[in-house]
Amino acid sequence: MAQLLLGGTVMVGACVQWLTGMGFALVAVPALVLLLGPAQGVALANCAAGAISAVGLVGRWRRVRLTAMVPLVVASACAVPAGTWVAAQLPHPVLPIAMGLLVTLAVLLVMRGLRVSALTSTKGAVAAGATGGFMNASAGLGGPPLSLYAMNAGWTVHEFVPNAQFYGIVVNAFSIAANGVPRLGSTGWTTAVVAMAVGAVTGKVLAERVPESRARQLVLLLALAGGLSTLAKGLGVL
Repeated sequence: MAQLLLGGTVMVGACVQWLTGMGFALVAVPALVLLLGPAQGVALANCAAGAISAVGLVGRWRRVRLTAMVPLVVASACAVPAGTWVAAQLPHPVLPIAMGLLVTLAVLLVMRGLRVSALTSTKGAVAAGATGGFMNASAGLGGPPLSLYAMNAGWTVHEFVPNAQFYGIVVNAFSIAANGVPRLGSTGWTTAVVAMAVGAVTGKVLAERVPESRARQLVLLLALAGGLSTLAKGLGVL
């Protein structure tokens, strides 16, 4: 049963990641933490999200906006060690509560049409990247800051997906270097890899059929769900 739950969680996360360019951790981390524990769950999310991003970028790398992405990924890489250190130092409920509140508030403001001009500048890219790297290393939730930056910059979903995949490769590589790989055993790794492949194929098929407006809405809803689930996880252990 545990392997079945692991496979189902990874498959759904992989499908969403391929469809929207982000979202594996938002969908999968709450369940993975329950199945594997916080450290192993976040580590598996880093590995899976990075691998899916790498495969997805193979045919899309020409659409990466390097001018915008270089400040984002450099800032995220610099912030990863801080995220790893803070996660190890803070009492367990404090970090998820704080991050859940920040992500939820930010997404709600964007859904209500808030536009922050500062987020479209180089300084905004650095702030979004640093926040994403910190959150990815500490809680596996690096996507929301990037999605908020992209929404304020006016990117379409077709522009967002390859850039999110490029970002996912870099930030998850540094997170894996800081947090290590999960100890799943041969059966667990086989289950996870097969589930990632099935989820990626499903996401690719859906990507050809889902309208851009629906995909954009899904990105925001996933970010909101990630914030709320992280907040609930922290409050639940108070």
